[in-house]
Amino acid sequence: MAAPMELYCWRGDWGLPSVDIDCLTVLTFACYTAVLPLSVVCLYNWWRRPSGQLPALKTPSDGVVFQPGKIITHLRKQKYNADYDLSATQGADTLAFISLLEEKLLPALIHLFWVDAKNYVEHTRKWYAETIPFPLNFFIPNQMHKRYLERLQLIRGESWREEDEVLEKQLYSDAQECLGLLSQRLGTQKFFFGECPASLDAYIFSHLAPILNIKLPNNRLQQHLRSLSNLCQYCNSILSIYFTQDGESLPRISPKTPTAETPDFDDEPNKRRNQFLSLAFGLMAMVSYALLSGIISIQRVSGDGALEPAIAMEDHEEEEEEE
Repeated sequence: MAAPMELYCWRGDWGLPSVDIDCLTVLTFACYTAVLPLSVVCLYNWWRRPSGQLPALKTPSDGVVFQPGKIITHLRKQKYNADYDLSATQGADTLAFISLLEEKLLPALIHLFWVDAKNYVEHTRKWYAETIPFPLNFFIPNQMHKRYLERLQLIRGESWREEDEVLEKQLYSDAQECLGLLSQRLGTQKFFFGECPASLDAYIFSHLAPILNIKLPNNRLQQHLRSLSNLCQYCNSILSIYFTQDGESLPRISPKTPTAETPDFDDEPNKRRNQFLSLAFGLMAMVSYALLSGIISIQRVSGDGALEPAIAMEDHEEEEEEE
């Protein structure tokens, strides 16, 4: 039997196996393939991640693989492929619909979770801050926020501006158009290519399920998606078939949990060193932020206890009076 791989993902919530779109794509694709020698590590413990980027696939031979497309390609090379039975036309359709998702639906999802001020403050940043341990919870959500803004800028081009209401409306108009096309293409089928799921279903499900399941203060797309009954049934069917009711376990993939024989820190021999370095980095970053923002200021004190900047100012005033 092949040596097991480890898939590191953001943990689940709201009935989903992961709250992150990219992680959800890989998890769903893994469920569609044959039985995998794969352990899923849904991160409750941030220190167990192999790197700061998720999802991440730790392999016994090729190191760590990042990004959904690269992870899926790696699994295909290992003969774990949900697209074996697709025709050349269906393969072309897969690429076309994935491009449609990235161009039309993904920008609205990024805006929904990471740009909309109310959603970001009351939901997204709050969730990640509660999930990531101190002191990293002060910085990681902000870094993620910056990366998603850059990703949105890359997709929409230089014309996109965060405060532009016209472009914002265009984002959601494009997203609704995309949902309508997906609903029309699915029709009454169980999956997008018939009775068996393929990689395209993993991508589409991972983009639809968060809209449908996650409770946001402002969810502009949820009502529109709920009006498309076949897409709602499609998402609920995948959740019920491939995931348990809590949305956090996989029937074909065994989640890895620490035991008495394999304690949590045994997974990373340098975990304590990493914790110390992360803590030191976090404290340094906090102090740097306080200094740069003016919360803390440093003033040199002369030998008689007076502040040097004040003395310099007084000397300057005396020179002006003499003149």
